Amino acid sequence: MARRKKGAPVHGWVVIDKPQGVTSTQVVGIVRRVFDAQKAGHAGTLDPLATGVLAVALGEATKTVPYAMDATKVYRFTVTFGESRDSDDAEGAVTGTSDVRPSREQIEAAIPNLVGAIAQVPPVYSAIKVDGERAYDLARDGEEVVLKARTVLIHSVRLLAMPDADHAEFEMVCGKGAYVRAWARDLALNLGTLGYVSQLRRLAIGNFNVESAIGLEPLKAFMHSPAAFEHLRPLSTAL
Repeated sequence: MARRKKGAPVHGWVVIDKPQGVTSTQVVGIVRRVFDAQKAGHAGTLDPLATGVLAVALGEATKTVPYAMDATKVYRFTVTFGESRDSDDAEGAVTGTSDVRPSREQIEAAIPNLVGAIAQVPPVYSAIKVDGERAYDLARDGEEVVLKARTVLIHSVRLLAMPDADHAEFEMVCGKGAYVRAWARDLALNLGTLGYVSQLRRLAIGNFNVESAIGLEPLKAFMHSPAAFEHLRPLSTAL
């Protein structure tokens, strides 16, 4: 006799505005507990540093995750110039420094070189598997990780602001498999300097957007409450 799964047969999508400092896996676990759902997953990992749209699938919605993963994504992020980090974001260790700071004109001129179908080497600290193991696990264990370049699609990038010489803010629309951290690293190298992502926010993934997302803390207030189901979207949302 098959063992009965714990929880209730809840099916649908919950769009979370992920706060900084928690992993995507932790968010999925919290959403699952709020709805007492038997099964849960998510469409597209956000690093602990990142905030914004994390679409959590419950029950049968997990079967539509690949459709959401293939969808176009929108990010807003800040690049800090003058340092490289081993993770290509603010959480990593400094691996190099540069005194070069690009001008607005130089950045605007370099962006077109990194738009369209481009070859991109993913960050060493990524979820890509190498011989069956996650690259970030190997990197954390001190092993040398060499990842191959992949072709990714960057639909568009806009330079939004330059608060000071060390920072530039961008908005990117991209396809599946593109890493904002890798794009920022490559932009800095194209400009003759070093750089990493110091802030990252996902505004949208397919039909899921931040305007219609609920914060993690407000959702936790609905723990095992019927009111939580007001934030459950149909399976078709991902299609």
